[in-house]
Amino acid sequence: MGRPLKANSLSPQHVIDAAIACLDREGESALGVNRVARELGIKPPAIYKHLDGNTGLRRAVALQIWHQYLADCHSQTVGIADKRTLFLAGARATRNFAKSYPARYAVMMEYQLRPTEPPEAEIIQHSLRWFQDSLQLSRLSPDALVDTMRMVNAAIYGFIIRERSELMTLDRDPDASYEVMLSALVVAIEYIQAI
Repeated sequence: MGRPLKANSLSPQHVIDAAIACLDREGESALGVNRVARELGIKPPAIYKHLDGNTGLRRAVALQIWHQYLADCHSQTVGIADKRTLFLAGARATRNFAKSYPARYAVMMEYQLRPTEPPEAEIIQHSLRWFQDSLQLSRLSPDALVDTMRMVNAAIYGFIIRERSELMTLDRDPDASYEVMLSALVVAIEYIQAI
């Protein structure tokens, strides 16, 4: 990636882009100020002028990845009107993102979004709106909506983590199992809507 030209001073975005490049090449262990500084050809203190150490770097990278993920999901689901088809397309887009960017997906999912922080609250609200719209859940009580989101997130994230960790050792195509799980989630969501 190399150091930015002197005409272009180092910016937080330069640091984030370099961190994501390291993450893609080397995995999660490369997400640190020292490694990113080496990538940029600078000394680590230069990064501290833009981000609050490793914690700030991880946060900035996670938020960037969340935005990329949401844009990716949107591009794969735009124009789909049928709620079941939209949900399935979103779930497939999530798994495809995790397969295409395993380290990014791990960083994104391991970062706890805080609803009290404005940029993070925006991501939470965007996700919540998409989830409500895709499954037409606007009539659910707030508690039922949270229950539904947790169930779906746990199932999809759990599947992806087991698959990524190569723990799916039984003789069954994971793609087929994923589709069965998604169909079961649709039935479970319909059940929650009915109670």
